[in-house]
Formats: sequence, C-alpha cells, structure tokens
Amino acid sequence: MPPFLAAAAAIIGPQHLLTQPQDTAAYALDYRRRYQGLPLAVALPGSTAEVAALLQLCQAHQVAVVPQGGNTSTCGAATPDASGRQLVIGLRRLNRLRAIDTANDSITVEAGMTLAQLQQLAADAGRLFPLSLASEGSCQIGGNLSTNAGGLAVLRYGTMRELTLGLEVVLPDGRVLHQLSALRKDTSGLDVKQLFIGAEGQLGLITAATLKLFPLPTAHATAWLGVAGSQAAIALLSALRQAFGDRLTTFEIMSQACQRLLDKYHPGQLPFIQPWAVLVELSDSGDSQALQQQLVDWLATQTLGDGVLAHSEAERQRLWQLREAMSETQKRDGPSIKHDIGVPSSAIPAFLAECETALTAAFPGVRIIAFGHAGDGNLHYNISFTRPDNADLFEDEDSVNAIVYELVYRHQGTLAAEHGVGQLKGHWLQRYQDPLALQLMRSIKQLLDPQGLMNPGKWLSALGDE
Repeated sequence: MPPFLAAAAAIIGPQHLLTQPQDTAAYALDYRRRYQGLPLAVALPGSTAEVAALLQLCQAHQVAVVPQGGNTSTCGAATPDASGRQLVIGLRRLNRLRAIDTANDSITVEAGMTLAQLQQLAADAGRLFPLSLASEGSCQIGGNLSTNAGGLAVLRYGTMRELTLGLEVVLPDGRVLHQLSALRKDTSGLDVKQLFIGAEGQLGLITAATLKLFPLPTAHATAWLGVAGSQAAIALLSALRQAFGDRLTTFEIMSQACQRLLDKYHPGQLPFIQPWAVLVELSDSGDSQALQQQLVDWLATQTLGDGVLAHSEAERQRLWQLREAMSETQKRDGPSIKHDIGVPSSAIPAFLAECETALTAAFPGVRIIAFGHAGDGNLHYNISFTRPDNADLFEDEDSVNAIVYELVYRHQGTLAAEHGVGQLKGHWLQRYQDPLALQLMRSIKQLLDPQGLMNPGKWLSALGDE
C-alpha cells in the first residue's frame, strides 16, 4: 500500500479505507448518473478528530479531498474526477446525536446523520425539524448544509441557512472551527459559520451542526386544488398568506403537463386534471378537523376549477405522494434538461409565459415540465423533446440553458435555488453573478484553501482567476 494510503488507514482503521473498485464504485457515480469519477480511495472517518487528521495528511501529501454525504447531489457536487488522485471522505459513520435541548428547541447532530433520522429524533422528543426533501431517507445533514437545502416547507421555516444555529467545521489544514452554539442571538463579530453553508465542501468539511427545532404541529389541513393558470395560482398564494399567515406551510404548483405525466404512470390516482394544480398545506397546534373546516370555509369564497381536501392522514399522505412522485415519474419517462431556478413568486407567471414562448420558438415541439415550490419562488423547470423522439437532447443543453437563465435573471432570479451549483453550473454562475461577489468568493477560497485541495473542479474552481 502506498505511504499516503497506509497513513490514512492508520488514522481511521484499515476496514474504513476503501480502495478496491467494487467498494468505491458507489462513491464514484453521481445521483443522476451523469458524472463518473475514479477516486484514489474512500475514507470513512468515525470522529471529528479523524477528519482533522485526514485533512492534515492530505495537506502534507497534496492530495485533493472530495467530501461526500448521501451522494444525492443533482449537479455533481460530490463526485470525484477521473484522475484517480482524489480522496473521497464519506461521512456516514459520523451519525451520532450529540445533544437535544427541548427547552431551547435545539438539537446537535453529526453531519453524516440522514435527514430522516434527524426528523425522527425530533419527533420522538415532541418537536419538528421542518426540512423535508424527496431524498430525506438517504441525504445527510452535512450535504443539506453544504447546498443550503430548501425543500417543501421553506415558505414557513426557511432553508438550512435559517435553520442553523451553529457548526463544527474542519478547515482544509485540519484545524477545527468549534461554533456549535445554540444561541439565537449573538452579535459578537462576524457570523463565520455562514461561509460554509452553501459552499458545497469547497471551504471546509462540516462535521456537526446545531439546528433549530419547532413545536410539533398537531393539526394539518391539506388540499389539492385546480386553478385556471399560473397567475391564478400566485393570486391564490397571496390570498392564502393574507388569510392564514404563517400557518401556510406549503404551496406547490404543477402544470397540466406534469399532471398528465403523473396520470400516465400512476393512473387513477389524480383527483382531476386542471390547467394548473396546487397542493396547499396549513399546519398548526390544536385539532385538524377545526383547521380543515377553516380552510374549507375560506376556499368556498374563492374561484377554483376543482378541489379535494384530505380528511384523514391516509388521504393527506396520498396527496403528498403524488407531489413527491413527480421527479421519479419524469425520470421514468426519459431524460430531460433540468433547472432548479428561483424567481420572486410574483414573477412566476411572467417568467413561465416568456420562457415557454422563447423555447417553443427555438425548439418546436418542446415539452416543458414545470413544478415546484411556488411559495418561495423555486421552480423545477425541465425540458424534453427539443428534437423528435428526444434524440440528442443534451446537445441542445447550452442553447436551452441560455434561454432559461437569461429570463431567470431578467426577473431577478437565480439559477440555483436549492440544489447547489456543483460542476454543472459553474460557468453559468460566472456569467450571471455580480462580479464583485465573484471576487469576494475567490478571495475567501484563497484564504481558507490556498492549495485548492477542497473539492476541486466544482463551481469555485470554475470562477477562475481574477
């Protein structure tokens, strides 16, 4: 065994250093099977001290590091390159609960814990951790933090940035930043933990986090509604906010094309097909029946195409399963050019209309699948059939992206709302991000990782030199 690998094995134990291709293969391929790498090895440390020792070793030997959580990135943010010289550090063994404080509504967990495990720990304590993602059974807290994950309840609770009180981070040189504070108010200098949230492992490796908890809702009111168009959907969102305030937890929209795709692969499960479908959920303390009646009474005053209300937890879960099946359903139907974009909610109707017009003009016969978290402006905007039979779709990706992103930024939006940038969108970020912001990002990278060993080849690398 080469000296570097022998030293790594001595730090974490030989059984936790994977070197054989059959053992490392799962860590070398991204979630969408778009990026294939070849790691030098995969290290699975079991403590922050082991992570620190590994990073010190990597610095000494000039070995690049690719942090990897649940490997659910959709933009190649956690995939090594094909050089065979990068060490993947997987965090699945760092999965312990360190502390839970229900009086303070906070919890401290290690970065390798899955989101579903964290949700369950909170629920067992009579609390809610509100982040909710389709991949919650496999995605890990470190990855959620590194991409500033959003999900289904951002409208009420915010992204991971808003849910984070403190972090423990190992810097590229092996020093450990100890900031696992559970304070909600602290004005003692710059909030340096924010640098690592959304950095996709390029500034350091998150090993633990202190996160906010919330009272566990006891009442839910969930409805699947039909509206005449996206403008009507956004008008409904505004009216719901006015009527129910922060009890409005979720507001999801799906185009008719989405509904037809769901009906194709899940026949008989949709309650109806309308020009646009809206999934609304309210949550509160108290009794579900009372909250449901309030929603029913209010909806009776609105102009809707159709609607159904969940009267039981089983019915509520069935409605949610339709929404959560959207990504998997589209995958079954074939490849698509995916966008995880964000615009102000008020701009969604104009963006949708203008982008459809531009794409249809450029690619007659194009199919647009638009759905997502309209309550916070985040749309999953996916394009298929730029050519007949969807042949050579990805040859049109740059042209499609140029149209979509130009309109996104015309409406003061972003090309990465919740999935991160990874190695997929770095060149687009360089094109659209504020030049001074890019300069500051480069400076921070140079300060913390002057040797460029933390997750190279991802978006900070794509920014290039000043």
